[in-house]
Amino acid sequence: MNSVTALRPEITPLVGAHLIDVYRYAARRGAIESVEQAAVDLGLTVHEVNATVNHLIESRLLRVDPDRRLVPVDPEVAAALLVSPMEREIYQRRELIAQIRERTDVFRQDYVHTGLRGAGSASVESVSGVMEVRGLLKVASDACREEILVLLSGTVETDDFDDFMSVCDRLLSRGVAVRVVCRHKSRTDFATRVKIKKLIDAGAVVRTASHIPRAAVVFDRSSAVLLGDGAAEATASRVRQDEVVEFLLAMIDHLWDSATPLESFESGYAEVADELQQTVACLMAKGFTDEVVARKLGMSVRTCRRHIAALMSDLHAVSRFQAGVQAAQRCLVN
Repeated sequence: MNSVTALRPEITPLVGAHLIDVYRYAARRGAIESVEQAAVDLGLTVHEVNATVNHLIESRLLRVDPDRRLVPVDPEVAAALLVSPMEREIYQRRELIAQIRERTDVFRQDYVHTGLRGAGSASVESVSGVMEVRGLLKVASDACREEILVLLSGTVETDDFDDFMSVCDRLLSRGVAVRVVCRHKSRTDFATRVKIKKLIDAGAVVRTASHIPRAAVVFDRSSAVLLGDGAAEATASRVRQDEVVEFLLAMIDHLWDSATPLESFESGYAEVADELQQTVACLMAKGFTDEVVARKLGMSVRTCRRHIAALMSDLHAVSRFQAGVQAAQRCLVN
């Protein structure tokens, strides 16, 4: 889009078609002395020129001089005239935000003191709603100084995933260590791969596992945010109870140790084929249907059936039950 037309977004098709021509006409002549003459020279109607001139005046690209001529204004000056009120409003809003934070900070210490020493429920903050969840993540990440540990489950929707990524981006830019465990499916989904690659390039360390029970984030090994389990409304809970955080850390450490480092996006499931086959065999042996196995592994039923077919072929099994039995006999299933 041309810089002149970009100054004012609310442009009608009639005006937008002639903005450049009318402004250029004024610039070449030094001024528009007669709208009627400009209409004749440009091959437009007087109505078209009038509408365009009015818009250029609103956009500060034309001004009326003492002789009632329409004089062109430097586009940079016009932009500055339009932007200055916006910048002033932004500054005022930032001042208001700072005042609100200052007022609430007065009560923060009392709240934290009560939360940590009061009854068990006082050390858990629960929120619902997309904006509230984002706010909770931001507050927790702003206080993070050393390390963040992230679990990404299959119940995390696209917007939630992007929220996680933006939190990690901000922390990485501040030198905070970031470790992420996500599902093997992340290796094959193109959009997810692009986002995770950006994190890895920024310094994050990422591993993948077959199954992750719940999306969670642990900040500085002292507080955690648990994300909702796929309910209709976004929910999250911030936990500061030492015992709960320690339990989450133990679970994350266990998943981290058993997860596979994500070093290449080119091989898809190749780097985790053996583990994936073992997990499929384990779930088959437990009698789960193809649909349930696929859901637990975060893949399509079609992809899941390809893995099942490959496993049955490797085991020379003629049925899913036989494959599960033989997998157990060969110690593929614990």
